Amino acid sequence: MTLPDQSSLTNQHTEEQKKYRLFDSHFHIIDPRFPVVPNQGYLPAAFTIEDYRARTAPFDVIGGAVVSGSFQAFDQSYLVEALKQLGPGFVGVTQLPATVLDEQIVELDAAGVRAIRFNLYRGGSEHLDHLEEMARRVFDLAGWHVEFYIDSRNLPELEDRLIALPKVSFDHLGLSKEGFPALLRLVERGAYVKATGFGRTDLDIPTALRAICAINPSALHFGTDLPSTRVARPFADSEVVLVVDTLGEQVGRQVLYENALALYKPAR
Repeated sequence: MTLPDQSSLTNQHTEEQKKYRLFDSHFHIIDPRFPVVPNQGYLPAAFTIEDYRARTAPFDVIGGAVVSGSFQAFDQSYLVEALKQLGPGFVGVTQLPATVLDEQIVELDAAGVRAIRFNLYRGGSEHLDHLEEMARRVFDLAGWHVEFYIDSRNLPELEDRLIALPKVSFDHLGLSKEGFPALLRLVERGAYVKATGFGRTDLDIPTALRAICAINPSALHFGTDLPSTRVARPFADSEVVLVVDTLGEQVGRQVLYENALALYKPAR
């Protein structure tokens, strides 16, 4: 029997991945032409649009959400430029100060921004004191939802405040096994969750995915978390396969792209 050579196996593996269509609901672009600020002493390496396209080439990426990191603070210049280069299908998730003008929110919406982020885990975003006012303002002006980077262990003390907001989403499966029951309670009450950053959590990923989808299969949306800053185990292509193997083809398709398309409503 003749065994296939390694190049044949690699091509076969690539073709297998190509069938997976993605709306990448969480990734960062780090363009060295634009300012970044140290966060907890950390400065990320560059990760350009070209880097992103090369890294996700094995998949059929139909769009995605460029997320502002703590190290980008309130800078909008990199995000507007990234969305311009990426084109239709891609949206932005930004961080804004409470002093932002209504006109700026409308302008960012026209540029493709679809959500505001509160980074309660790393900082770099506006303080929680401004949460309710800002969440309602961006929703009323532009229909944006609010995204949270938060350890789910901290959710019980904020649960009533968060669920009272118009629309909310949580990054990285909430990070923590200890706080996961609180996250599930919020899903029961209409919250969304990103199936992202698997290497950041102490959760059993298949168990967590099944638990969320058992409550609401429309609540979960996948992202690569590229370039996986400050994480010991960065995104691996096998995570996409894991989602489908865990949830099945139909629900897997929802999680990989259909749910995010409905949530972010990108220009097509």
